[in-house]
Amino acid sequence: MATRYWTVSLSVQNSASSLWTRLQESISKHSFDTPLYRFNIPNLRVGTLDSLLALSDDLLKSNAFIEGVSHKIRRQIEELERVSGVISSSLTVDGVPVDSYLTRFVWDEAKYPTMSPLKEIVDGIHVPVAKIEDDLKVRVAEYNNVRSQLNAINRKQSGSLAVRDLSNLVKQQDIIVSEHLTTLLAIVPKYSEKDWISSYETLTTYVVPRSSKKLYEDNDSSLYTVILFSRDADNFKTKARERGFQIRDFEYNVETQDSRKQELEKLMHDQDTLRSSLLQWCYASYGEVFSSWMHFCAIRVFAESILRYGLPPSFLSVVMAPSVKSEKKVRAILEGLCDNANSAYWKSEDDGGLGGPGGDADGHPYVSFTINLL
Repeated sequence: MATRYWTVSLSVQNSASSLWTRLQESISKHSFDTPLYRFNIPNLRVGTLDSLLALSDDLLKSNAFIEGVSHKIRRQIEELERVSGVISSSLTVDGVPVDSYLTRFVWDEAKYPTMSPLKEIVDGIHVPVAKIEDDLKVRVAEYNNVRSQLNAINRKQSGSLAVRDLSNLVKQQDIIVSEHLTTLLAIVPKYSEKDWISSYETLTTYVVPRSSKKLYEDNDSSLYTVILFSRDADNFKTKARERGFQIRDFEYNVETQDSRKQELEKLMHDQDTLRSSLLQWCYASYGEVFSSWMHFCAIRVFAESILRYGLPPSFLSVVMAPSVKSEKKVRAILEGLCDNANSAYWKSEDDGGLGGPGGDADGHPYVSFTINLL
């Protein structure tokens, strides 16, 4: 599938069918690897020249906006598919792949009646796309909020023992608490484990002998319990710190543990639900925005062709996908099919021409817009 297309219109001097045949023959002969299609644009209501000129400025801005929304949704789909492990499938418009929709474009008369004023059609495209962009922001923010909460929990559960949440490492039977006894949790560096085992019983007077048990270890440290008299806990913490052992504050509470577990399960469920919902919404919305974008491209080609070639509308509009190496060749073919009397004016400044209105360096003696699908 090509990802970069040109929409082009050429002025018709005699008949559109003969110009189309000449274009096909030239492309086939000199750039056979360039796909070429008719771009069927209906006759739209022109209005006055002043209104068309005013609309032309708005078309450029609105096209950039709609194209931007299309790319935002596509990037969001790609990210969601990557995270979900979904095999990327062809994006579609009403079940038709987007490249086929473009190359076989048919104007939706029911949605955009051609008898409506051009400004009304433009607004009818722009406003719904703006609404879709607003919905996208809200949905993505909701999904990212849940992801952020889960990431925060995961960071607490996957960091070093000095800072991570210990609740999933400590079981109820590991903690002994009574009227006189308490259980402390010590973070012991790997290189100090022998020192801990040989010294913890003598750090203070009231430590229960052989009460230390290793619960967990990572690459740097190990998590040990130690049982001692409650009244001696503060003194033990001080002595442990002096030896390079960190005592973590921890209180086992069944209700808190259950609550944390339920919260984690709910967040994971919410994330999966929101991700699936957002992905399905993006698939549908991308198709809607892409369809709107192609209708907008048709309006741009129509409006610029009227401004370029005059009334009544008499032009041939096409879609093509030249490779990078074929671009100059195709440009030469298109220029060769234009009215030679005007070609010099539209050449680039480097070739001695004005380069189009306003000195546009990409000006051509025909209407040409680029459509980047990615």
